[in-house]
Amino acid sequence: MILAAAMNPEAWSGADEAIAQVRRGDPGALAVVIARYQHRLYRYLLRLAREPAAAEDLFQQTWLRVMEKIGRYDAQRNFEAWLFSVAHNLAMDFWRAKRGDSLDSTGDGEEPAACERLVAGDPDALAQLLDFERGAMLAACLHELPAIHREVLTLRFEEDMKLEEIAEVAGIPLSTVKSRLRRALEGLRVVLEARYPGRRGV
Repeated sequence: MILAAAMNPEAWSGADEAIAQVRRGDPGALAVVIARYQHRLYRYLLRLAREPAAAEDLFQQTWLRVMEKIGRYDAQRNFEAWLFSVAHNLAMDFWRAKRGDSLDSTGDGEEPAACERLVAGDPDALAQLLDFERGAMLAACLHELPAIHREVLTLRFEEDMKLEEIAEVAGIPLSTVKSRLRRALEGLRVVLEARYPGRRGV
């Protein structure tokens, strides 16, 4: 299984050179690149797919697609953003293929409109949310959001991507990223308050 590939720490420092080697057609260098991004990429796909088996399949497909397209990769671009955009496109195809599911749907019959009608919180809303709970609790709440909202939250706060990089990954305008992020945070607040009523800091 590709996901289980193990590399030593020295491989990390050679990842940039490995990317160049992969572009030159050296498949052996791919293991170094995978070692650098495997955990983050799988986490991102798991956030979108919500199913470990599907995430693993998408993970495998992503690296196969990378090998297919690496010859057309522009070295002037941010490789990380390009890699995640490849994964994004495959994940979106996965969601579109799921009968009855929408990228804007939570998957349980609820519509996202309720989140969009919320009044935006104060500027410290994100800090309060992140300080309120982390780990499994926050992940469980994130799981209930629509795929497009899970994606933007994951890329921004787990992958620490800039808004411009998120726009590149998702193939959407920067203004859409900002709007989607705001709605995603509002939706996350609603889920937290519904799951844990009366908790302070939400």
